[in-house]
Amino acid sequence: MKRKDIVDLIHKISEPTISEFGFELVDVEFVKEGSSYFLRVFIDKPGGITIDDCQKVSQVVSEKLDEYDPINIAYYLEVSSPGLDRPLKTDKDLNRNLGEDVEVSLYKNFQGKKKLVGELLSFDGDFIKIIDSELGEIEIPRKIISKVNLAVIF
Repeated sequence: MKRKDIVDLIHKISEPTISEFGFELVDVEFVKEGSSYFLRVFIDKPGGITIDDCQKVSQVVSEKLDEYDPINIAYYLEVSSPGLDRPLKTDKDLNRNLGEDVEVSLYKNFQGKKKLVGELLSFDGDFIKIIDSELGEIEIPRKIISKVNLAVIF
């Protein structure tokens, strides 16, 4: 099974149960680091995630993995918070974070930059609008955006 297929399946079989606990399934990734494979499940909830929350979700996801057995190699299961710089992958994520500072990474240069940081003003199917400190208010075509994360500004 391809990594993307594994990620999609884990998302599909885990999301309903994770939601029942009152958590949001933010992301799933299956990666190789060195000689080891890691299945990472990122969860969140208002007020943040605790170690007990991660343990509870880890148990449930582990049971689902045992039931479906989609991965035929040894791997480590990790469940954690997405962190302060969490990815914003869906319109729901973007909507929840309107008015927040975001970091937008691009596939190619846009107005001389491959990374923009600014307040998220709005979005639609084609564009994301931010206020960049140097460029001002700009609309970035979504087709050139590789990822959007919450910005951590000190």
